[in-house]
Amino acid sequence: MEIPYAVKPRPDTGLYNAKVGIWLFLASEVMLFGALFSSYILLRVGAPAGTWPHHWLNVILGMINTIVLIASSVTVVLSWASLKMGQFGRYRVFQAITLLCALTFMLIKSFEYRDKFNHYEFQLKDGSVVDGHVDWEKTTAKVPKWIPFKLSGEGKIVVEHANVISKYPTTAENHAQLMEGPAPLSKEAKEAEERPEKEIEVSQVKAFSNYGPWHNTYTAIYFTLTGLHALHVVGGAIVIFMIWGPLAGVYRKDPVRYTNRVEVSGLFWHLVDLVWIFLFPVLYLL
Repeated sequence: MEIPYAVKPRPDTGLYNAKVGIWLFLASEVMLFGALFSSYILLRVGAPAGTWPHHWLNVILGMINTIVLIASSVTVVLSWASLKMGQFGRYRVFQAITLLCALTFMLIKSFEYRDKFNHYEFQLKDGSVVDGHVDWEKTTAKVPKWIPFKLSGEGKIVVEHANVISKYPTTAENHAQLMEGPAPLSKEAKEAEERPEKEIEVSQVKAFSNYGPWHNTYTAIYFTLTGLHALHVVGGAIVIFMIWGPLAGVYRKDPVRYTNRVEVSGLFWHLVDLVWIFLFPVLYLL
């Protein structure tokens, strides 16, 4: 039995079935991310003055990922246009670049995630706070690298790029200093390629946490938004790869239907790109 309107457009919508389906799906995606962005806005606006973190993310890496995704959207369009002109070889080249861009994006994002899980805040028993990255080569204590647990045993923790704050809970000034992240290196330290370090004994630590999603409201929303977006990147890349590779033989049997599949997967990929264009300024720049 032949499914109607699998290739030809429907008379009521002017679109073939798959295109109607993808537009309905994209509408649900807009509602999903719209709700998450709205939650972010409400949480940020409702935060007390000086308590919302700034400069916690690497703007350069975020900018590179933005360029990578925009480039991938261009190659998706070029691959579809190549099929419309009957140039299957050019299509495969452009989609290969799209897949390479997706892999590049995920590699950069994994580097950012790894950096956050290696960034710790140690609250000491004397009321002070030491914030920075753990130097694992010099650290002799057993510090969990993932979900924080209570420290036990003996040993020392060496924190590089240490930002030391005298009181916690802090005054407004100290709290603002913590929200701005680790203190910048001095000119002399940069020239000498030195890193300010702070040694902490396990017995001095009252509580600690790395900058995972459990650290505070900002990291929770950061990992939720970027993690969900990353899942969409992976899912979109898998679909594009399946059409590009294992299902490439469909082009010989039914080139129009194959081209439609590429168009539909491209529409989803454009949504992935558009969501990131909103995520980058909201999380990295503001």
